[in-house]
Amino acid sequence: MQAQVTLLFVPGDRPERFARAAASGAGGVLVDLEDAVAPDRKTSARDAAVAWLATYDGFLRINAVDTAWYDEDVAALTAARRLRGVVLPKSTTADQVNAVVGALPAGVPLLALVESAVGIRESAAIAEVPGVVRLLFGSIDFALDTGITPSGPDEPELLWARSALVVASRAAGLPAPLDGVYTRLDDEAGLVASSRRSRGFGFGGRLCVHPRQVEPVQRAWRPTEAEREWARRVLSAAGSFRGAAVRVDGQMIDRPRLELARALLAR
Repeated sequence: MQAQVTLLFVPGDRPERFARAAASGAGGVLVDLEDAVAPDRKTSARDAAVAWLATYDGFLRINAVDTAWYDEDVAALTAARRLRGVVLPKSTTADQVNAVVGALPAGVPLLALVESAVGIRESAAIAEVPGVVRLLFGSIDFALDTGITPSGPDEPELLWARSALVVASRAAGLPAPLDGVYTRLDDEAGLVASSRRSRGFGFGGRLCVHPRQVEPVQRAWRPTEAEREWARRVLSAAGSFRGAAVRVDGQMIDRPRLELARALLAR
């Protein structure tokens, strides 16, 4: 599955917003049937989402397994012919996720949204389930579940959980996970800083809740000019030493740092 730096949520009961979301430049549009939709609008949201996904490429977040809407959500997926993947909220155990994969139409990949203490603990097993193509971090629900109150934009209290998802993804051979949403819609500087932190932790992108978040997040995952210049100096110096360690900007550059420089420029 091609890596998406951004997945943009759009409520399933707001079909007038689907086209705007698709035009946002996001890596994928994620139509939401879960948290963004009131109980009395679940059916109409499902109908609108499936109708749109019959013609346009996108992802769909269904309702959780233990809800009254789950079975009908899954049954409706056969009509969503352009569906790129299903996001499963409240992904908790490998057995639960495996059962959902088995219920999906053949070939539809699953993105496991991990939002609880149990989910984080079981994330390594979840990542190994055939059919799971990516892990996503539900940071807000995870904090609620654990009683954690994140402080400041760096959220150091959630570092361990984030690292667990990054390690689980890498060990299973999955793309880097996507980080959770940034809820301050008018704080672009904070969004960029938070996203750069996520990139530094090893995440491959993040979930977005508004079209204007897409470009700042994508910018945060692109190397800065300073990073590109460093990478060019490293590659230039390394080329003269035929694989031996070299000194660049007062740093020892060996094979891992050389590979990092190549990866930065490849981005």
